[in-house]
Amino acid sequence: MSDHAPAGQILTGAEVAAGNGPKTREERPDVCIIGSGAGGAVMAAQLAERGVRVLVLEEGAQRRLQDFQMKERTAFAQLYREQGQRATSDLAIAILQGRALGGGSLVSWTSCQRIPDQVLVHWRAIHGVEGLDPAALAPHFSAVEHRMRVREQPVDQVNANNRVLWDGAGKLGLTHALVRRNVEGCANLGYCGMGCPIGAKMSADQTWLRDAVEKGARVFTETQAVRIETKGRRAVVVHARVLDPERDQHARAQLVIRPKLVILACGAIETPALLLRSRIEGRGRVGRRTFLHPTLLSLAAFRRAIEGFSGAPQSVASSHFSDRGAARAGFFLQAVPVHPAFIATAAAGFGREHQDLMSRLGHLSALAASVADGLLPDDEGGTVTLRKDGRSRLDYPIRPETWEALREANKVLARIQLAAGAERVWSPHEPPEVLLHPDDVSKLDAAPWEPGRVSLLSTQPMGGCAMGKDREASVVDSRLKLHDLDNVYVVDGSVFPTGLGVGPQETVLALGHWAAEHVAASIR
Repeated sequence: MSDHAPAGQILTGAEVAAGNGPKTREERPDVCIIGSGAGGAVMAAQLAERGVRVLVLEEGAQRRLQDFQMKERTAFAQLYREQGQRATSDLAIAILQGRALGGGSLVSWTSCQRIPDQVLVHWRAIHGVEGLDPAALAPHFSAVEHRMRVREQPVDQVNANNRVLWDGAGKLGLTHALVRRNVEGCANLGYCGMGCPIGAKMSADQTWLRDAVEKGARVFTETQAVRIETKGRRAVVVHARVLDPERDQHARAQLVIRPKLVILACGAIETPALLLRSRIEGRGRVGRRTFLHPTLLSLAAFRRAIEGFSGAPQSVASSHFSDRGAARAGFFLQAVPVHPAFIATAAAGFGREHQDLMSRLGHLSALAASVADGLLPDDEGGTVTLRKDGRSRLDYPIRPETWEALREANKVLARIQLAAGAERVWSPHEPPEVLLHPDDVSKLDAAPWEPGRVSLLSTQPMGGCAMGKDREASVVDSRLKLHDLDNVYVVDGSVFPTGLGVGPQETVLALGHWAAEHVAASIR
């Protein structure tokens, strides 16, 4: 470690591979962090602040403000994994994950929530997670909220789409609240999921990564960690390949990184996949207990204009149904942006029926319900494995309890939209159930609740490297270190042993901020 680190830099894949020298480049940092999203970025900043020589690998590219054109056709191709087409193996659940410098924080809808206290209690009681209680995490939540300018969206800036949730929930007597967002100077453009063109979103690349680079960290973009080589109980080499950004395939250049310590922050799905490619299987637990917060959308047409493509995407939420007892899965409610390609993909129906729905785009409300999976007994979620070519595969069987929660959540959303004045509500079924009156909501009980008949998505994958005390039931310990290796930590949402019941971004940040001190002390 160095007491006076020089200014760092961000290099593209082409710059990493530049020069007439050998196409294999060797690096010897103190720490190699794989992934630049919430977990990787906060760790890079905190370790660089302590004088640690940090190298960050990011598979995606660095995108600047001029790249954010507020157009779905370019945003999905540039900023999302598999160009926004990632899904579970049976195609039942679409999965949106960021893939660029800043990770998921770059394309997040800016809603920020702390992990509920009762989830931490559950982790301790059921999964043996020690040391993570509300009091221990509180100062770290405060620190990340301060750095990322997290504050509540003013009620007078709630757009019409979120106002449907606010007004409808209020009329039905359901608890609801304003959402806190990580923005500074927000113009409420409404295109948060496509990158903020004015730099108002305080994403990881705008905050923690800048701090890290200022303190000497180096960041290699368009560079994929392929495999971790181990010897005994230590990781000794990270093998990485430069990506050709035009073809999104491996170029000739390779990196051989020999760090003292490795931090995995690739996110749920890709962190387990990297471990599996490295033949680090954690007694078969790597990739197990992967959770998605399965989400459905309820679309409703109003006589008045909604224009849900404008304004903060998520500024109102309801946790009224988060706790439905020990035998039923809870769910939480939010609004989602009404952009044409996103809504066209999520909406059910074909031909003229689909055309009729899309013709009402400016008058559509889109509300979402997400199920908090993993909190019921015996809910193992999904499993990440590898395809023959080394890419990740996620199998996610949807349990009867999840279907029940989705059905009840769909009924609640429809009632909220009708209470707020909707003329027509479409369910996410194929074909959709059309609801015109509160009495029609009972149609949803007889609707087909099965894979492929209901449009589902996930924007919040978690798990796959669950933390816990029991080595046979978890992958990392309560301090985020792999049970089986002495110098490898995991700092991302893959360590969560269950779903959270809220968006995971802020909890990942706070967890990284909390872990930085003992991770830095373990470098040798």
